Amino acid sequence: MKGLVVKNTGSWYTVHTDDGRDVESKIKGNFRLKDIRSTNPVAVGDRVEIEENKEGTAFISNIEDRKNYIIRRASNLSKQSHIIAANVDQAMLIVTVNYPITTTIFIDRFLATAEAYRVPVKLVFNKIDRYGAEDREYMEGLIKLYTTIGYPCSKLCARSEEGLDALRADLQGKITLLSGHSGVGKSTIINKLIPGVNLRTGNISEYHNKGMHTTTFSEMISLPHGGYLIDTPGIKGFGTIEMEGVEVSHYFPEIFKFSANCKFNNCSHRHEPGCAVLKAVDGHYISESRYKSYLSILDDKEESKYREEY
Repeated sequence: MKGLVVKNTGSWYTVHTDDGRDVESKIKGNFRLKDIRSTNPVAVGDRVEIEENKEGTAFISNIEDRKNYIIRRASNLSKQSHIIAANVDQAMLIVTVNYPITTTIFIDRFLATAEAYRVPVKLVFNKIDRYGAEDREYMEGLIKLYTTIGYPCSKLCARSEEGLDALRADLQGKITLLSGHSGVGKSTIINKLIPGVNLRTGNISEYHNKGMHTTTFSEMISLPHGGYLIDTPGIKGFGTIEMEGVEVSHYFPEIFKFSANCKFNNCSHRHEPGCAVLKAVDGHYISESRYKSYLSILDDKEESKYREEY
């Protein structure tokens, strides 16, 4: 029997079968996904084959090839990965410039990983009702930066529903991963989009200006007007994995564009003579924040350099 993984609570997976049933399933034996060393070999969004038993549960025996996925370094800083979701049409990264702060390094690491695994991303700037003049100016600067690079951006106030209709239209008919830090408002957004789903929402720690985890598992939720949202636990840090140094510049579109004019084919864009990327950074054709994010991913090769706040 084949089906779609719609929920992952850790050791159990809910598989929505092709004949319309939800079957609680576990991974069969010592299941390993090809060459990926992952804390979760099966992810929400996977198409799988299951073998049912007389207890009414099943074992997952096979995963169909994925068209894409989003992956990050497991939070225990090991060499293992954590697959956030698979087979998505797009990802929406919920960003707050305050309450809590989403850093550009976090944004850029998410975007670079999405580029590497062929996942289109839109940035949604939430909580626009809470920002003072300085925060708003900074937000508009980020929107200009990312729009220029080629990432669509939108503004949202989930509480007042300003911008919600435009977001609803962007989601219709698509499988969308919703991601971001804890506290950026993912659960509030979903509650507004899907009346009756009643996801738990949490408060921001005023002392640390960070969100508390309210979502504890990944789940695919059907949207009223067609399409699905994949809701995931808030992410503290985004450690990149499986990126070789020479590849990293390929996942920053503007850096990749200028790298074609570098003197050396294997230029690291750090110190080499004739580096077109360094020249573009000096000339403000590549933003300093993006270049710093690029360097931070190169530093991930030295595990001690990876920090949770990324």
